Amino acid sequence: MAQKKSPASGWPLVKGDFISGDANSPVAVVTMGSHLDEKGICDAGAALCGSCKTENLGLEKVIANIVANPNIRFMLCCGTEVKGHLAGQTMIALHKGGVKEGRVVGAEGAIPFIENLKDEAIKRFQEQVECVNIMESEDLNAIKAKINELKARDPGAFAADAIVVEVKEAGGGVEEAGGEVAPISGEIAIITARLKIIEKMVTDIGYRDKFAAGVYAGKIEGLMIGLIISFALVGFLMMR
Repeated sequence: MAQKKSPASGWPLVKGDFISGDANSPVAVVTMGSHLDEKGICDAGAALCGSCKTENLGLEKVIANIVANPNIRFMLCCGTEVKGHLAGQTMIALHKGGVKEGRVVGAEGAIPFIENLKDEAIKRFQEQVECVNIMESEDLNAIKAKINELKARDPGAFAADAIVVEVKEAGGGVEEAGGEVAPISGEIAIITARLKIIEKMVTDIGYRDKFAAGVYAGKIEGLMIGLIISFALVGFLMMR
């Protein structure tokens, strides 16, 4: 029998549009923009089952609940994408390439910027789970069959203990409102993404300005100390 571990206390930790099942199951099912029979899927053996409609905050919530339970070793992606957001493609891209400068590498969604997940949590997600992609499928029989297949491959709990990630609702961009997310047009997606990039660039410039100011202040302070020491030495030599 595969070895199991206790998930973080109170798991699942982050609220979302999902249903929890057996915490010892190795499979989490993410239905993207589709609303399927989540309870039936959990009864079939999934640890979690629910939607993920946004490529930032929604994605962060899924990952936070996965890394908080070392028993989850497979993330089964199914269902239909939300146009413009492409949370599923972003999720798979993050698992493959991680994040660079806050943006998911290789993501095609409108706003694939990660704010709540630190490098430790992202690396843990990549190492803990295998991403299984049957997206666009809403066939419950196919999903349940895949769950059984993955359960048969259960390697046991991940070697490390649970990681607790705080996901702030105010961060991370667009969030599902009432379980629904409006598709984003191509023009709005481009504008939103560029605004996000500009915001990050402005923040980076601020940090660089602070660093430069600190270096300049340090140089002035060093120069003054040097002058004081020089005058003191000259005075001492003249007294002799």
